[in-house]
Amino acid sequence: MIQKKLVSIVLAVVVTLFLTGISFAGTLSEIVKRGELRVAVQSGAPPYAFIDKKGEPAGSMVGFSKGMADAMGVKLKVLDFDWDGLIPALLSGKADILAADMTPTLKRALKISFADPWIEVQPCVFTTTGASYNLLEDVNKPDVTVGVLLGSTGEGIAKKYLPKAKIKSYKGGGRMIVQALLAGHVDAGVNDDLAVLTVLPDYPPNSVRLLDKRLGQGKDPLSFAVRHDSVNLLQWVNLYFGTVRSNGDYDKNISYWLKGIEWKKDH
Repeated sequence: MIQKKLVSIVLAVVVTLFLTGISFAGTLSEIVKRGELRVAVQSGAPPYAFIDKKGEPAGSMVGFSKGMADAMGVKLKVLDFDWDGLIPALLSGKADILAADMTPTLKRALKISFADPWIEVQPCVFTTTGASYNLLEDVNKPDVTVGVLLGSTGEGIAKKYLPKAKIKSYKGGGRMIVQALLAGHVDAGVNDDLAVLTVLPDYPPNSVRLLDKRLGQGKDPLSFAVRHDSVNLLQWVNLYFGTVRSNGDYDKNISYWLKGIEWKKDH
C-alpha cells in the first residue's frame, strides 16, 4: 500500500512538472501562432500610453510594445484598462503583457512577474504655483487634501509620508490629479515626477510646481510584467530591452516621448 501511494505521488509530481513545463514553453509559441501580441495599458497616462488625435494608441510604452510585436513578427493589439483592471486583465489571460508605469512591489510580485526595469522615476508632491506649501510639513496637515491615483505606488507613498493629510484617490491617469488640482478639488498631488512634468505643457504656464523635496528613499523603477507561468516571455522581454538599449532604439524612444514635446504635434 505504501509503495503504491509513493508511486501515485511520484506520478502526480511528474505530471504536474510536465504540464508546468508545457505552460512555460508555450507562451511565446502561442503568441506567434496566434499572430497577435496582446498588451494591457492604461491609455489615460501620456506620454506613457494614450489615445492620440487620430484615435490610435500611442506613447512610449506603446512604442516599445510595437517594437516587441514587430520583433516577434506578429500584430500588436493594445487593450485599454483602468489602473485597477490592469493586473486582473493579465491574470485572466486577456493580455500577454502588462505595459504600464507600474512600480514592482513585493505585494504585486505575489501575483505577477516583473521584467527588469525599463526606466526609473521619483515620487513627488506638486501643487499650484500660488499655494503656500514649500515643505512636506506644510502639506502634511489635516486641512490639506492630497490627490493620488487609486491603487498606485503614489497612493501608498502619500499615506506613508503625509499621514496627517486627507488622501483623495482618483481612477485614471496622472493627468486627472493635475486637473483636480487646478479645479480646486485638491490642494496638492502625489505622482512620479516624470508623469507630472510631461503633462504640464498642456496647462497654463507656471500654474503647477513641484516641491523640491522628493518622496521615498530614492528613485522607483517602472517595469513591464507577465504572468508567473510566462517564464520564456519574461526572458524574451528582458532580452528585447537589452537589444534596443544596444542598437539605439531605446534612446530614440525616451528622447522623443519622455524628454521632448514634439510628440504633442504629431499625436
